[in-house]
Amino acid sequence: MLRYRSRLRHTKHVTIDCVICSIASGDTPATVVGRSRGALAFLPLEADSLAPCHLVVATDHHLPDILAATADDLAAVMALMQRAARVMGDVVGAGGVDILSANGPASEQSVRHLHLHLVPRWRDDGFTTWPSGRSRHVASDHAVLDVIEALLAVAEHQ
Repeated sequence: MLRYRSRLRHTKHVTIDCVICSIASGDTPATVVGRSRGALAFLPLEADSLAPCHLVVATDHHLPDILAATADDLAAVMALMQRAARVMGDVVGAGGVDILSANGPASEQSVRHLHLHLVPRWRDDGFTTWPSGRSRHVASDHAVLDVIEALLAVAEHQ
C-alpha cells in the first residue's frame, strides 16, 4: 500500500507543504494513471478509495482551490476528468460517475490543492454521495437575490 509523504514545494513567493504537488513532481510515489497539460489523475490511498477505480484529478501546479484557478486550469482538469469518466464507463462498466470537490476551509477541504474526486458508480452499489441534510446557515431573500443578480451580470459580460 502506498503512503503519501508530502515534501516542501516552492512556489513564487511561498514555501508550501503539499502532497499533491509532491505527487505531481514525482517526489512522492503514487499511481498516476493520466497526465495532460496542466492536470494529472492518480489513485487515492487504498484506505481513502470510495470505489474501485476512484481517481483524484488535480492541477499539476499548486492552486489552493477553485477560486485561485484560471479558466485554463479548470479546462485542463475537466478535460482529463471527462476522459477518465469515459474510460470508467467503457472499461469497468460504470453506469455513471460522481464528481466531488471541497474548496476552502469552510467546505472541509482536507488538502489545500485544487483537486476533484472522480468516483465511478454502478446501479445499486450501496453508496450515496448526495447530502442528506441542509445547511443551517440562513441568508435573507434580499442577499440571495443580490448574489443571483451579480452572477447573471458577470455571465452577461463574458
